[in-house]
Amino acid sequence: MTHSPIWHPFTQHALFPDSVFIDRAEGAYLYAKDGRRIIDAISSWWVNIHGHNHPKIVAAVQEQATKLDQIIFAGFTHEPAERLAEKLVGLTPPNLTRVFYSDSGSTAVEVALKMALGYWAHKDEPRRGVVALDHAYHGDTFGAMSVGSRGVFSELYDNFLFDVHRLPFPETGREHLTVEAFARLLKKQANDIAALIVEPLVLGAAGMRIYSAATLRSLYALCRSYGVIFIADEVMTGWGRTGTRFACEQAHIDPDIVCLSKGLTNGYLPMAATLATEYIYQAFYNTDRAKTFFHSTSFTGNPLACAAACASIDLWEEDNVAERIKTLHDHQAALLPRLAARKDIENVRHIGIIMALEVCNVRQGYLSDVAPKLYRYFLSQGVLLRPIGQTIYMLPPYCVSQDDLNFIVGAIERALDALACGDLENI
Repeated sequence: MTHSPIWHPFTQHALFPDSVFIDRAEGAYLYAKDGRRIIDAISSWWVNIHGHNHPKIVAAVQEQATKLDQIIFAGFTHEPAERLAEKLVGLTPPNLTRVFYSDSGSTAVEVALKMALGYWAHKDEPRRGVVALDHAYHGDTFGAMSVGSRGVFSELYDNFLFDVHRLPFPETGREHLTVEAFARLLKKQANDIAALIVEPLVLGAAGMRIYSAATLRSLYALCRSYGVIFIADEVMTGWGRTGTRFACEQAHIDPDIVCLSKGLTNGYLPMAATLATEYIYQAFYNTDRAKTFFHSTSFTGNPLACAAACASIDLWEEDNVAERIKTLHDHQAALLPRLAARKDIENVRHIGIIMALEVCNVRQGYLSDVAPKLYRYFLSQGVLLRPIGQTIYMLPPYCVSQDDLNFIVGAIERALDALACGDLENI
């Protein structure tokens, strides 16, 4: 292939000059131009929950393409957008009555932050403090970077980001430290804290760090006590990844704002939705045009994306997705002892259909040298796994077979064996 002008995301082209050319995809498989079949063990960055090119989603988008492709969403609406909004409101807690569309997880978070801060400003109580967890990742736009963890992702831009209050990640056995830190902050600065934003139950880009539903509920309870807006970033955790349709269900909480994307359209088209309570919406509802919620993208409410999202949601009932998730979870659980018995890994963990583990005795952190070596090895074995530093994780589509799961775990075992022997250096 001739040299490509494309600048790829999260890719150091000096180390990875060539990208794998994919011709087509179906179900859990990617088919490369060179003839390889690759198991998509991370759902192409966590989006393809039902698998690639699901025929029902393809048909829904094709049908919509014959009617309406794109329309300005300021002052206009259309049937797929209205139908999707009704579905989302019906699936989420009853306090969430308003749906704002955008086009990615990052923009869903930007919208949520602007809603929360704008709410307090319009109430003439200009609370400005935002609270987030250590190690969090909420996206790559500037607001999303601000509430994310400071580190290699954002350090070039630190001087341009707004300050955020940080809570320690609720490590197992030390969860009380997180809750106590939040309680102290609220007691001291209650009149300035506008919102808490969290990835419920799992911090994805931090290396699939898992914490308890009880801790999530405790943080939520403090928000209720002090009138702080609770923002649930369910971009990754939503649509069944943690075992329930939304992670917040396991803590029995009703967030004030929820951010959705990734699995929303099954990855067919870019789309996001930010759901908010009526009282947040009403803070912007005014005959004064200056109190308008000033946010949009050109493709807000795109009809094709809305049609894909509706079809993806319908599949939950038509394909009994909840049962698929349970079966997949059980198959993964049966494979855990094989990995946990190894001496070269630690902290093998599992929630919903997410499995993760840490490689021992290697450089720690996102820039760990082991990550690109493992990535190359997995591709050589016909598996797409993209380690986060020393963390190897699996997050497959729900159509993956038990044989494929066995093969993926076998590839992880072979990679660890090759690492121990020094054979990864030649991949």
